[in-house]
Amino acid sequence: MMSQSSKLLRKLTGSLKPFSEETQAVAAVALLLRDVEEELKLLVVKRVENPKDPWSGQMALPGGRRETKDRNLKETAIRETFEETGINLLDDTCFFGVLEPVKSAVRPDMKILPFIFLLDYDPEINLSPSELERYIWLTPKQLTENKGSTRFNFGTFPAYVIEDNVIWGLTYMILTRFLELLE
Repeated sequence: MMSQSSKLLRKLTGSLKPFSEETQAVAAVALLLRDVEEELKLLVVKRVENPKDPWSGQMALPGGRRETKDRNLKETAIRETFEETGINLLDDTCFFGVLEPVKSAVRPDMKILPFIFLLDYDPEINLSPSELERYIWLTPKQLTENKGSTRFNFGTFPAYVIEDNVIWGLTYMILTRFLELLE
């Protein structure tokens, strides 16, 4: 009998796009998955408060803007993940593919390409203190069971609210697309 996580991973394999540079995206994020006791978990990080960062203090996925030294956006996702979390995506990792690029409402000129990786191990996470303050591993079930909204002085937005972790905006959009693939 196939485990729940194996079924979800098989669905993903058939649903994701292969990586292509034709997306016009300028940034990349990594959606990192682990199979923990036959349950799929994904990594979400919390950005530090920084007045220069439009996503300051938000729950996010590891990633960032492409630099000139990056040969492509996949390299950006790998580099940024290592810089922010200490996780090396070149070791014991399976690359699954990409989701559709997401456009930032805060910066409409910025398109972000989400890359999906499966880690074959439980990584030691060393957060970059200048960029991230904490992380959490969540299951798709936790996200779907905690779908709601969050209110700010500038409006109310759909969100996943899990204890004091409020996932909204770009990360919410990416995770929602990801969950749709698993259905």
